[in-house]
Formats: sequence, C-alpha cells, structure tokens
Amino acid sequence: REDSTLSVSGTGTAPVWTQSLNALNEDFKLVLKESGVGPSDHTSFYLQDIPVLHFFTGQHEDYHKPTDDADKLNYEGMGKITGYIVDLVGELDDDPKLSFRKTKNESEEVPRFKVAMGVIPDYLYDGKGMRIDGVSEDKPAQKAGLQKGDVVVQMGDSTVTDMMSYMRALSVFEKGDTTSVVVTRDGKPIEIKITF
Repeated sequence: REDSTLSVSGTGTAPVWTQSLNALNEDFKLVLKESGVGPSDHTSFYLQDIPVLHFFTGQHEDYHKPTDDADKLNYEGMGKITGYIVDLVGELDDDPKLSFRKTKNESEEVPRFKVAMGVIPDYLYDGKGMRIDGVSEDKPAQKAGLQKGDVVVQMGDSTVTDMMSYMRALSVFEKGDTTSVVVTRDGKPIEIKITF
C-alpha cells in the first residue's frame, strides 16, 4: 500500500506479539487485531492452540481474480514486510516456546446479510466510518453514485464508526429496501439514497 499500512491479525494469541511488533516496526502504520480467527490459513494453527500472526496489506479491484497479475505486486513493499518478519523471528528465536492465549472470536459476531451494497471495504482504514476501496459494476452502491474513497458514516438510523458497525447496519436491510447513506467525500458529508 502507498500509505505503508500493514494489518497484523493474531496479536492476542501470544503475550509477546504486540510488544515485539511495535518495537521492531520502523516502516509501517500498523493496524493490530487480536483475534486468531480469520479467513486465511492461520486459523487452522490457532485452532490447534498455536500462536499465530497474519499479515495483510489490503485488497484491490483485481484481488483474487485472474487479472491479479505480477504488475499489481509491490516488490519493494514485499521486501520490507519480509525483512520485518525475519527481524521478528530473529528477536524471538532464543525465547522458549511462545505462550498461547485464546482470543475472542470476532467472526462469531459477524451479522448475516440479505443484501449487499457492492463495495470493497478498505479493511485497513482506521479512521471513523467505513472507507470504500472499490465499487462493483451494476450494484446498489454504483447505481447510487458511491465512489472509491467515500467514507460511510451513517446508514439508515445507524451510525457507522468502523467495519463491524457497518456490517451491523447493513444486516437490517432486505432486498428492495431504500435507505439514506451519509458518506464523507473530500471532507464534506453527502447524503445519498440507495436501493438494495
């Protein structure tokens, strides 16, 4: 990412993770998440009581698609992250076995949806609201005029402060419902009607 944001999940699975990650960090804006459960391979290790870390730099419009080619890779950024992980392993190499801690399973709190807005959320955004990282063609968000970079701060009666509050707000709507969505665009609030 251009802003050097690096999300690290699993920081609550060993007491030493957060302190070590922060002490060794010179290059990144870290977004630390305690949960050891998530949509990747680290969950399998966590479920076997093994401390885990999952590093993530965010999505883009071609993420996990056939068009996600080598030209989309940030090789300099990959080198920095690899160096950071090597430093972390070196720092802990002489330590005894890491202590394991169970964490709150955030995925159990994720609400079920009957509708979708058709946006790619910026999972690394740590400001107030939910920033849109991409908009899908012919989906409610695009039809309503939402754009990449918009920050959703209100949906219907619900205030959106982060990703979880966005998901809770979205979960109350059904197909055919219309509601107002307030976004911040270029620092100004804009109210938009959206139909699911």
